[in-house]
Amino acid sequence: MTERAGTPAEPDPPATEGATPGAPEKPRRRHWLRWTALGVAIVVLAAAGVGWWFYRKLDNNITTDTTAAAELRRYEKERPAAVVSAARNILLIGSDTRAGEGNRKYGRDKGTQRSDTTILLHLSAGKKSATAMSLPRDLMVTIPSCRKSDGTRTREQFAQFNWAFEFGGTACTIRTVEKLTGIRVDHHMVIDFRGFKKMVDAVDGVEVCLKEPVNDPDAKLKLPAGRHTLRGEQALGFVRARKSIGNGSDTERMDRQQQFLGALVNKVQSDGVLLNPTKLYPVLDAATKAITTDPGLDSLRDLYDLARSMRAIPTEKVQFLTVPRRPYSYDANRDELVQPAASQLFKELREDRPVAVTPDEEKKPGADGKPDDADAPTPSVAPTFTGRNAAEGVCS
Repeated sequence: MTERAGTPAEPDPPATEGATPGAPEKPRRRHWLRWTALGVAIVVLAAAGVGWWFYRKLDNNITTDTTAAAELRRYEKERPAAVVSAARNILLIGSDTRAGEGNRKYGRDKGTQRSDTTILLHLSAGKKSATAMSLPRDLMVTIPSCRKSDGTRTREQFAQFNWAFEFGGTACTIRTVEKLTGIRVDHHMVIDFRGFKKMVDAVDGVEVCLKEPVNDPDAKLKLPAGRHTLRGEQALGFVRARKSIGNGSDTERMDRQQQFLGALVNKVQSDGVLLNPTKLYPVLDAATKAITTDPGLDSLRDLYDLARSMRAIPTEKVQFLTVPRRPYSYDANRDELVQPAASQLFKELREDRPVAVTPDEEKKPGADGKPDDADAPTPSVAPTFTGRNAAEGVCS
């Protein structure tokens, strides 16, 4: 049939596979698509493999404390029951061991260790607040009979708190805390000097302010007055220093430790560390290498769930305080609980009730540990204790 004048020619039909050797567009496109799909699959598998490798590496960093778990099972009947099941109580223990690479520089290894710092971290059931309560190392308490590493047993005795860790390790410390407070300890973490330094280095240091210069050979800390960003060794010296900063008391050192930990929490949250993989991995690597924990927290998934619950808590709701204490009646170098304030604090935490903290300069407790106007009516339903929150930096 001939074409009519002025009528455009109809387009040629699309080439079909095998129809015209000179028109290979579709075969080439299919060939390209196959290679693209293969490339994408390889990238996805490689990324998954790298992710799995990182996960396994971090997971394998964690040391599980099976010894303490087995020992605690022996005493299950005497341990307090959890009052609010959804709340969590985690005992954080800073060990002063000199054993191992990186710890010997802080003193001679005598084959024993004591808890240098002990904090009971209470996470509320609704994950709306976190309260970290410091227990003085020199607090006089009843330490139960504990099994030693050589299999022998100690006798129950009234002694300073940090001896419990030397007598029977983590299990003995947990049982002592539970006997003292009536609070069930759900999990525990132990960190030594080297681990603490690595965690601070992983977040590029923490800022502190010094009103006076510090020169403490024991803590290996020498700094002029002013604002400083402390990393590893200096950070450890800052939280360990006792005789050269302030009045030299262990109580003031605990307050300084609380300030530093609060600033560390604040930096991790404000820097977006938890949301940035390139920042998060070094922190996770340092943290997982640094801790020894119970079987309930010995996986990366468990620690991530814990970190995620902490991330949701505003920094002003992350509170630090020291158990109400005063110099021991028979030895001013030791501490004793202030009652009834200490028992009230234990009860509030045990029953997952809110507590409030206020800086020391705003609240001067009397001899019974209560503020001087404790008998005056107050509109607040939450009891108030001396302390601070993570929103307050060390330089505030």
